[in-house]
Amino acid sequence: MLNPTSNIFLVGLMGSGKTTIGRALAKKLNKRFVDADHEIEARTGATIPLIFEIEGEASFRQREADVIRDLTAEEGLVLATGGGAIINEQSRAFLKSRGTVVYLRASVASILQRTSHDKSRPLLQTADPKARIEELARERGPYYEEVAHIIIETGRPNVQSVVQNILARLEPSMPVCPPVLVADALADLAADAAADAAADPVSDPAPDSTPAQPT
Repeated sequence: MLNPTSNIFLVGLMGSGKTTIGRALAKKLNKRFVDADHEIEARTGATIPLIFEIEGEASFRQREADVIRDLTAEEGLVLATGGGAIINEQSRAFLKSRGTVVYLRASVASILQRTSHDKSRPLLQTADPKARIEELARERGPYYEEVAHIIIETGRPNVQSVVQNILARLEPSMPVCPPVLVADALADLAADAAADAAADPVSDPAPDSTPAQPT
């Protein structure tokens, strides 16, 4: 597979599929998957909503920046970042310089659909979630594009289709990887897709045993 020491960092708004796609991508590349929000919860012993409630967003963002600093210094990761991780300038620098950044770009409508029943996202606990998502997209979109080496549009395709698209785009961004390995990886994905045509859609990820990403 691709260079085992190379990192892949997934960025994008909440509900863009970073965790679901990240897990599948890590499995295909034989890399370790880490969710930044889950790492924060593991370090603090508290859920993200509780951290927001007790400490406020500013404190949460500092914890998030510390986690991004530490995790990006490791090797062989597929890292799903929180939606607001790119707000911090130093975090953007770490992400862009320490791995390949993949921006999963989703429409406001698809994000609204994916998050409409999720009560664990503090930033969407508002009378008008759609307006809030539109606001976040305007504020954060330029930051995502600034750090991204690769931009992938996510909509209705299944997880394997998105993963295959990412893998195909990784070849030119990781010149240390022999091309034959990328070809082998794509062949493996094609075989998997043929054997599993009913893969779960990005918009309907499998339930997670830990709290969903709220940021």
